[in-house]
Amino acid sequence: MTDVGDRLDQAWRRYWPRLVAGLAARFRDLGLAEDAAADAFAAASRVWPVRGVPDEPMAWLTTAATRRAVDRVRRERVRARSLPLLLVDEGDDDDDLLRLVFTCCHPALSVTSQVALTLRYVLGVPTAEVAALLTVAESAMAARLTRARAKLSGAGVAYRVPSPEELPQRLSAVLSVVYLAFTRGYAPRRGGEVASVEVAADAIALGRMLGDLMPGEPEVRALSALMMLQHSRRDARVDADGGLVLLPDQDRGLWRMGEVAEAVRSLRGLVRAGVTGGRYFLEACIAAEHCVAGRPQDTDWRRIAGLYARLEVLTGSPVVRVNRAVAVAEVEGPQAGLDLLEGVDGLLPRFHLLWAVRADLAGRLGRRDEAVAAYRRALESVTGAAQRRFLEDRLARWESQPEGS
Repeated sequence: MTDVGDRLDQAWRRYWPRLVAGLAARFRDLGLAEDAAADAFAAASRVWPVRGVPDEPMAWLTTAATRRAVDRVRRERVRARSLPLLLVDEGDDDDDLLRLVFTCCHPALSVTSQVALTLRYVLGVPTAEVAALLTVAESAMAARLTRARAKLSGAGVAYRVPSPEELPQRLSAVLSVVYLAFTRGYAPRRGGEVASVEVAADAIALGRMLGDLMPGEPEVRALSALMMLQHSRRDARVDADGGLVLLPDQDRGLWRMGEVAEAVRSLRGLVRAGVTGGRYFLEACIAAEHCVAGRPQDTDWRRIAGLYARLEVLTGSPVVRVNRAVAVAEVEGPQAGLDLLEGVDGLLPRFHLLWAVRADLAGRLGRRDEAVAAYRRALESVTGAAQRRFLEDRLARWESQPEGS
């Protein structure tokens, strides 16, 4: 890519969220904001290679996008035909970005629509790629985005940051959506989904921005740390053939230790500030324990098991119980892990990782038939192509072994 092309790509990733947010705040129309921003970048792709990259790219893009939005409004003549969100006073870029994030994650929308809007308008992911990430046709995704915008308009959703009374609940939803957007890019779960390092990185960047805008919210910083820690292992998670590589088998020389160090510093800052709990804080602490271990055998499984126990009390999630069982098995042995899983089957009958863990622990105890049966159950519910290949390989190995081996 040329230098101008690189600068244009950097501008897209850096300025798209704030450009759309500012336009949406001024014109109260998310669809208009998207179209005007896209037109501005299209103009930049034509003009910048000829005239050079402007000294203030954001100002140039804002001017170009605003002119296009004004032209469109004038052409329509009737302002009410657009999709109003709410009349608001013009604020600064930070206020606009927060308004956009909270609007895209409004509880009037389904979680899937919240994720789609966040990917498209906040992270600037093209509609075609959003469709691929969420495994739907591009035309269906375009229609979903249109319906979501119309629903916000029809419901009279306020284009604003929630009040202090609303903030805890609304912020929790926003963080969930940001994390879902990250995992869509980082760890696709279905065979047709595509991984996108850029989407995962952009979700991390959004988490950082939210942390800067809301410094008094520790869970925002904790989520950023969690995403950084997970993303730091991206180069080691699959082999050359696209096969899944489990954490103990990963080449730790491929981990991005600079990113690990940044995340750990952030967590230590939270600890110094008196933070001791919170879902994302605990999950980030667990991820940090894995990332700071120089070798698999150096992992502090006892601390990880304790963190999972606290997380289970906090969330009541049976999925957390499955992860806790893995940690307990490393400390107390595989039977202790299996004992923790008693009763979980009925709560997570289609959760393939439960059956994969059961299979692994049974295999460590030499219970070949139990391991084979559990791997088969896991394969009945797994959807990711890489995970399926991994489970098929493990099943084949155990099917070739005699009982008690």
